Amino acid sequence: MRTKRPVGLDDGEVARRLDMALEIVEEVEGVIIPHFQSPDLLVETKSDASPVTVADRDAEALLRQRIESAFPGDGILGEEHGEKIGSNAEGFRWILDPIDGTESFIRGVPLFGTLIAVEYAGSSVAGVINLPALEEMVYASRDQGAWHVARHQDRIPAKVSRVSSLQRALFTSGGADGYKYVDRMEAYDQVAAVCGKARGWGDCYGYYLVAVGRADLMIDPIMNLWDTAALLPIIEEAGGTYTDWAGVATTYSPNAVATNGLIHEDILRILRNDNAPK
Repeated sequence: MRTKRPVGLDDGEVARRLDMALEIVEEVEGVIIPHFQSPDLLVETKSDASPVTVADRDAEALLRQRIESAFPGDGILGEEHGEKIGSNAEGFRWILDPIDGTESFIRGVPLFGTLIAVEYAGSSVAGVINLPALEEMVYASRDQGAWHVARHQDRIPAKVSRVSSLQRALFTSGGADGYKYVDRMEAYDQVAAVCGKARGWGDCYGYYLVAVGRADLMIDPIMNLWDTAALLPIIEEAGGTYTDWAGVATTYSPNAVATNGLIHEDILRILRNDNAPK
């Protein structure tokens, strides 16, 4: 169920972009953290009713500035500032979510992160999840493994768990609102009922937990491309499986499920409305 390697992909070019992503994501922390838990933080509401702050906008502006300077021919798609078309339609594109989990951010909860993805020919080939308030990060690139950095320590390989039964699995997801919105609340209830534990750790933090083996599955009923693009290469390179609810390994879907791979088909049977595993 792993995604195919894009034809013509140059590992050296991917490495250059991942190195840049790791450099600029630390710079972006300096934009975000001064606003975190600030009593003066101004929260606005976007046209889709989601919240946004000056930290979201300024962080993405810095990311775009640094990327455009280093790789002027690359495309860029960001949640807050739209899309810049690259000079080569089949080349590299960066996909940015400066603060994934803005609701957590504005409430002073540290479970938010910055997502940076690098796409080639429409396929995500590198991704970064940085959790600035927790000082933890996980990142990966195609065929180069996934790596975990905690509190500025040396990096170690990021590996998914080896839990092989739902009865022992830790299931994490965001709130119930998304499931209700897509009229699939029964999916959440069924997964929670069959898994050993269920916890409400949502947004990119839930996928981070799966990638480093602290949780066994994460499910989202509503996703955008800037939410998904960084996740697929990280989960796959950590040894897990990332698909939509139909079982397609793609970032271009409105929903997502990430697991350690061992329990993926069992979860898909529930999400597809097939018979749940006994």
